[in-house]
Amino acid sequence: MRLIPIAALFTLAAADPCCAQTINITGETVDGRTITLPQVSAGKHCIIAVAASQKAEPMLEAWLEPVYNRLVLKSGLMVSDVDCDLWLVPVFTGMNKVAYGPMMERLKAEADPDIAQRVVFVKDDNTALLDALGMKNLDEPYFFVLGPDGARKHTEHGTYNVDKLDALEEALEK
Repeated sequence: MRLIPIAALFTLAAADPCCAQTINITGETVDGRTITLPQVSAGKHCIIAVAASQKAEPMLEAWLEPVYNRLVLKSGLMVSDVDCDLWLVPVFTGMNKVAYGPMMERLKAEADPDIAQRVVFVKDDNTALLDALGMKNLDEPYFFVLGPDGARKHTEHGTYNVDKLDALEEALEK
């Protein structure tokens, strides 16, 4: 599985806010579709991973494979039977916005197609998006768990550990 090129996207991309606000992210997929999260996952649980800085890259790399394998592929012992979508949202800020197109092309060429289709590139006012999401520390990746109705159920951020992954899974099952 080629997960590392996805994490490279976040290299150039630029308190628990859990249930404070609704998430609404409109962006473009690698195949040129415009989608809105979480509406595209209506009726299903979803996890939206957002990263906004180069410093978030190593933490994101540590998260991606365990989250994808356990919650999407359902591999491993005692995994949840809850069906969920995983969406990756690289947030390009400041001068890094020029990397939007080249990074999308790189993703098409290098990433596992199943992972690539889960990436949503956002062109909107990213500062407003990050504020709306309640992301206090932009040097950490954030993982938002949303229920089938689109309501935010749980948020994790920072360095990966099994307890945080367990918390994501528990939130899916509630």
